[in-house]
Amino acid sequence: MLDNETNLSRRRAVGGLGAAGLAVAAGPLLAADAATGGSGASAPAAEPLQNPNTKYPQPPFKKQQQPWPGLASKMDPKPDHGEQSYQGSGRLKGRRALITGGDSGMGRAAAIAYAREGADVAINYLPAEEADAQEVVALIKKAGQKAVAIPGDIREEAFCQKLVSEAVRQLGGLDIVVSNAARQQQRQSILDLTTEDFDATMKTNIYAPFWIIKAALPHLQPGSCIIGTTSEQANDPSANLYDYAQTKAATTNFVRSLAKQLAPKGIRVNGVAPGPIWTPLQVSGGATQEDLVKFGGKTPMGRPGQPVELAGIYVLLADSLASYATGQVYASTGGGGQG
Repeated sequence: MLDNETNLSRRRAVGGLGAAGLAVAAGPLLAADAATGGSGASAPAAEPLQNPNTKYPQPPFKKQQQPWPGLASKMDPKPDHGEQSYQGSGRLKGRRALITGGDSGMGRAAAIAYAREGADVAINYLPAEEADAQEVVALIKKAGQKAVAIPGDIREEAFCQKLVSEAVRQLGGLDIVVSNAARQQQRQSILDLTTEDFDATMKTNIYAPFWIIKAALPHLQPGSCIIGTTSEQANDPSANLYDYAQTKAATTNFVRSLAKQLAPKGIRVNGVAPGPIWTPLQVSGGATQEDLVKFGGKTPMGRPGQPVELAGIYVLLADSLASYATGQVYASTGGGGQG
């Protein structure tokens, strides 16, 4: 694990992903410092380069299985959500965020990063994920921010409405909505996919974002943002993820459609498209045991991504520095080229 100073530098770099102009803007500051002979505080030591291919665990992984929805705390190896590494710099100070699926995966990484960037955060999760959720709550509080835990099943419209109203009440408003929670259960054949399975995936991945965004919209002011978690599956679907993949195509399209609808209101809508990321989705029915052992090995980097590697993208999309970005889908696929 990198030390704090090293990670401060790395997180700033990751936080600027997809915004080359930020790097350009930093140029005059560096030049000004050089012109004064560096008379300010001592500059941190240069960060040593790291090979991204070997930075995190690579396959083969051990076979492991958990009942849906799974816990990150019971995975081997445990995913890295930035618990020890992510260092904030006040980029989201005063913001109020609601994140679904905030107990693990990209939702957890976003929750940790948002809190360390100065935002108060409400997370939603299933009651079975309480143990993981409480770890996130503790991390948000440790960052000095307000943490709101709202367990419940987003497959129910009434709960989605309650979720938003509770988040608004306890946070005192709402500026950022991250629609991240998803259901993924692999089936080798469409003949194995029951109507109940199909309905559960559609309700979680398509209906819930519709209900939540619809309930949240009256509370969002110009400058607010909505972020959806889509997937490389939207463009390159796996044979055994028939239902899940089509929901991610739908997510990509709701991002692009809603962005056009809400741009005149000053509300930005963007998406994040992960590739194979090491999360409980994979060990709780999202992948076969055979695929789990070699998970991520087919990417050009030869490994799966870790949730923390996407944290900077969620921060960027919520940051007002990205004020001209809307209707965009930012991919992080380990070289897969999907977005």
